Amino acid sequence: MFLRYAMAVLGTLSTFSAMPASAAEDGKLAFVVRDWFTAVYESRFMDECPEGLNLANDDYWWHSLSKTDRAKYTDNGLIQTLNRFGQAIHRGPKGEDVCLAPNVITDPPLRIVEGKYSFGANLDGTTDGKATAKTCAHKKFVGVDGTPAVDNQLYRLVGCTYGWRKQGIIDLNANEMRGTSGLGMILIEITGVKDPRNSDNVTVTFYRSIDQFELDSKGVPLPFTTYRIDMADGKPRYSDSIKGAIKNGVLETERGEVRLPYYGNYGFMHPSLKDMGLRLEIAPDGRSAEGLLTGYYDMEQFLYWFNGAGAVQPIAYVSCPALNVAAHQLADGYPDPKTGECTRLSSAFHITAYAAFAARPDANTKQASR
Repeated sequence: MFLRYAMAVLGTLSTFSAMPASAAEDGKLAFVVRDWFTAVYESRFMDECPEGLNLANDDYWWHSLSKTDRAKYTDNGLIQTLNRFGQAIHRGPKGEDVCLAPNVITDPPLRIVEGKYSFGANLDGTTDGKATAKTCAHKKFVGVDGTPAVDNQLYRLVGCTYGWRKQGIIDLNANEMRGTSGLGMILIEITGVKDPRNSDNVTVTFYRSIDQFELDSKGVPLPFTTYRIDMADGKPRYSDSIKGAIKNGVLETERGEVRLPYYGNYGFMHPSLKDMGLRLEIAPDGRSAEGLLTGYYDMEQFLYWFNGAGAVQPIAYVSCPALNVAAHQLADGYPDPKTGECTRLSSAFHITAYAAFAARPDANTKQASR
């Protein structure tokens, strides 16, 4: 551990001027993802949510009670939302958990994004969101940067829910849980690098790390730390790759299906993103990178994860039954061949990553790739 820490500190003292020769020598770069945020565009006056933000399971629960029971079960409103979560969530007709069994009741429709702008990309290739062989009809956005015909139905689904907005708990808590536990961490390895700022033909592979972040005194990940790749039976557990190119320090990939690890809010999932693409801006000193990841997100994995998120649900401020209904209505990617209903949500995620060494457990430090 001390050796890894010492190497990380030495790495932080290096200047980027040493990076081109090193990268050209082994042809590899790597980054470990620290933050993963659902790309939610927020206007100054919340114009994208004309009806306001969504109500929560808790709101529907206590509104359904008589005044007498409301006072009894909330101690006249003194019991905090989180502490009455167990009662609010079991509001099915027979006391069912309405997140684990969201179809047992019907809540008012979810308030979805009605705005014009969004982060994202044109995933279906259409200008109007008409149905295609692999998509269902849907509305388009204008990109925040002016890109026309942007697809982002995940934003349309969750953008008016407090838990997914900038000060919401969903992504903030998930990022901190990964940061302190080391679970579900994504390693991005770029091979075929001739110049770390400009390389025409690279391969980008996505792994899972089994190590925790090495942090500085401010709690920020130290760049150039070694992270071991998760292996099973001698092979990486995650290892999907897509092609790309680096131009002026910006990595842009082609699109392909990628399965990623995910942990947050006490739950795991293994979502795949179809037609996934990544645009990653590498800092001039090579120590960090920021980017936008887009693609068709697995709707059932998303719902399975959130429906089981437990105590995070009441402070996310959303109705599980309403969220589940709206997700199926808004899904726009990859129709089920039997039902014709789409199974995926176009989506976009902001990521922040730090330079790393990606190593297989049987490799020594000198063999680890940058």
